[in-house]
Amino acid sequence: MAFSSKALALAGAATSPARRAVSALAPRFRPGNLDDRDPDFMREILPGMWLLVSAWFRPRIGGLHHIPKEGPVLVVGNHTGGIASPEVLISQLAFSTYFGAERLHYQLAHRMVLNSPVGWIVRRFGTVEADPGNAVKALDAGAIVTVFPGGDHEVFRPSWQSARIDMGGRMGFVRLALDKRVPIVPMVTLGGQETAIFLTQGEGLARFLGVDRSMRLKTLPIMLAMPFGLHVGPLPHLPAPAKIHIELLEPIDLIEQFGEDPDVAEIYAYITGLMQETLTRMNSERRLPVIG
Repeated sequence: MAFSSKALALAGAATSPARRAVSALAPRFRPGNLDDRDPDFMREILPGMWLLVSAWFRPRIGGLHHIPKEGPVLVVGNHTGGIASPEVLISQLAFSTYFGAERLHYQLAHRMVLNSPVGWIVRRFGTVEADPGNAVKALDAGAIVTVFPGGDHEVFRPSWQSARIDMGGRMGFVRLALDKRVPIVPMVTLGGQETAIFLTQGEGLARFLGVDRSMRLKTLPIMLAMPFGLHVGPLPHLPAPAKIHIELLEPIDLIEQFGEDPDVAEIYAYITGLMQETLTRMNSERRLPVIG
């Protein structure tokens, strides 16, 4: 069926102004690249970065010995703190210090993180775009690969859900570990949701404006954070200096524990349940939110 130029013009005029504005403002992102990792750069700035991170977040990280010293492994973490995601930088620094910069480690993150003000740093520490192809390449190279399955759904959950694991039923990490026959090491973080006041994820707003398709943003959060105050959208913000606590759990050999033909949903429920038990315990052991 052919359409007249007048009909097409009317259809274009009927497009939501809000959708057109979002499309026009959408930044042109750089994709993540495994080759951006720079061990020389990592060794050079590790001391200064640890000093800065220690002063701001007072990190406590335990269980590093649970990560195998060699061979591929999938570290699966809950995601916190909006774009700032303090666990991304803290775990990168901790892994690089514990294993040395030569031990390959890649983290999968949303492209917004890679193009944030700290993107140039995390790229050179091995953070790449959250793409299954990147994960497969990194595991094939024998690397530690850290994934945050909850993505922007979990990272912008309301602050009063700080002690809740919410990966949104995303089970791709289980299939990846099974396909590549690599162990999973769960990583649990507490404190990131207290680096800003997150009010709502704004998933309905993201669908309405079409940014779930144009920018791969499933959320348009409403939050209160420095320096913009109350705002809508995943804008870069200065995280408040909340105390961050991270624990890595014992590795899980999926084939050994669940058999050669396991149920993916059963494994997902087991791992998220284990992480929730750990997060609940961590939350009960601290004195006060923010202070730790």
